[in-house]
Amino acid sequence: MAQSIQAPHMRVATAAIPANAGIGLRSRHYRDVLNEQPAVAWFEVHSENYFGKGGAPLRYLEAVRNDYPLSLHGVGMSLGSVDELDSRHLRQLKELITRIEPALVSEHLAWNSFAGRYLNDLAPIPYTDAALTHLATRISRVQDFLSRQILLENPSSYLEYRFSSYGEAEFLNELSKRSGCGILLDVNNVYVSCQNHGWNALAYLRGIDAARVAEMHLAGHSRNAAGERGILIDTHDRPVCEAVWQLYQAALRIIGKRPTLIEWDADLPSWQVLVEQAARADTYMRQNYEQAA
Repeated sequence: MAQSIQAPHMRVATAAIPANAGIGLRSRHYRDVLNEQPAVAWFEVHSENYFGKGGAPLRYLEAVRNDYPLSLHGVGMSLGSVDELDSRHLRQLKELITRIEPALVSEHLAWNSFAGRYLNDLAPIPYTDAALTHLATRISRVQDFLSRQILLENPSSYLEYRFSSYGEAEFLNELSKRSGCGILLDVNNVYVSCQNHGWNALAYLRGIDAARVAEMHLAGHSRNAAGERGILIDTHDRPVCEAVWQLYQAALRIIGKRPTLIEWDADLPSWQVLVEQAARADTYMRQNYEQAA
């Protein structure tokens, strides 16, 4: 299991998520989960899908929460932005946390707003001392408001800032150390970014502070044309590819078992396909444990 790195003032969730595979839960599969009670260890949902809502979506989520641990994963906090933190967003997140009592809460190392206008994508930030100070301050404010630790996910990126003074893994480690946040290591994002920028994926994994990694993600990506070469895009619309499965096995050897989510957000497959992807992640975790024993 991942080590707890919560600061003393932060509440520890009561329903811990085990170091097994979970599935990103989308509305299409509510009934599959409730009717079949599948042998899946946990589920993760996008926080914003349940903001300010009652009715059927929240009732389904509460029903699932009765039987499974849950994680909340946000995409709209825009932690890297220079805009003020959105107080309404934070209040709605805190209300959802109080109601659902998730074991983990996570966000992205990115920004997606400027002057009150929001982008439809998660934009990268420069890895500089100024950005570290800015982000650590904002993350600390969020954690103080929520009275709990959050996890930060490494981004999938398609450009680099020439004036960055840290590598991404080094930046994440330092940000976690300064703010007390944990790291959500998205293995697909590591693969996508490393392929796009020519980074060494194994060196990236070895550079991450394993004690600060509390969760992993796996997902599918696609390849788009970009001038004379292709670029990988984190699309979450297909199975995890073989290269990412291989990198995941390396992550297990280097970092160890962690709760691992199968993300699939577009062109959703049948429920059984998701269960099979989760089972494959569980198999690799079990094999890694047996080899280490």
